[in-house]
Amino acid sequence: MKKLLTLVTVAAAFAGTTALAGEKLSIGATAVPHAELLEFVKPTLAKQGVDLDIKVFTDYVQPNVQVAEKKLDANFFQHQPYLTEFNKGKGTSLVSVAGVHVEPFGAYSSKVKKLADLKEGATVAIPNDATNGGRALLLLDKAGVIKLKDNKNILATSKDIVGNPKKLKFKELEAATLPRILNQVDLALINTNYALEAKLNPSKDALVIEGKESPYVNILVTRTDNKDAAAVKKLAAALKSPEVKKFIEEKYKGAVVSAF
Repeated sequence: MKKLLTLVTVAAAFAGTTALAGEKLSIGATAVPHAELLEFVKPTLAKQGVDLDIKVFTDYVQPNVQVAEKKLDANFFQHQPYLTEFNKGKGTSLVSVAGVHVEPFGAYSSKVKKLADLKEGATVAIPNDATNGGRALLLLDKAGVIKLKDNKNILATSKDIVGNPKKLKFKELEAATLPRILNQVDLALINTNYALEAKLNPSKDALVIEGKESPYVNILVTRTDNKDAAAVKKLAAALKSPEVKKFIEEKYKGAVVSAF
């Protein structure tokens, strides 16, 4: 009977959660700055009994797919508008656990020094996912390059452009590829994580960049069955610590801004 009670107690301790202190916590992330932030907190979590296993991805789809399929416990690469659209489009129910930082979105060019120098008919590359594509157009609208029908619509597309004085041509491409084709277009709107990976300095190289008030806070994401797991909570707390805030300020110098 005593053995049976012990087994029941152990089983109860593991029920209803997939990530407990003392076990491995697998997390998907894009390389910069997400995986770097995770590497920074890894030793802290190890002291708390959490072995953080970081898997680096180069796209914005697989990290969510693998969390939904329980191949990963969590991920760290996206903002809430993207997650909302992903859940809606894929029928998933992933949830945010913590908001960590903002990566101000910017416009880059290897051909012109300022937006005013863009020639008529210039080619502009933007991300092909709904939220980041809309984010790019909103930034160009704010900079006065184009005019949108509704400059508060985060899902705006090129069809919503009502003013395009320079007759710019828009090319929609996967976000990760944009730094690689920068020299093939006149302007590219690039997510900061990919800009940093490509050794671009957002605060110096961007012709226009979002302000610190950007609503696109990058979040730690998991499944609903995992959001209250002890290890996930410890990771969320570590990512929002004063030490991480200082690390962000010193390492990224304004290219990444803490959201806490």
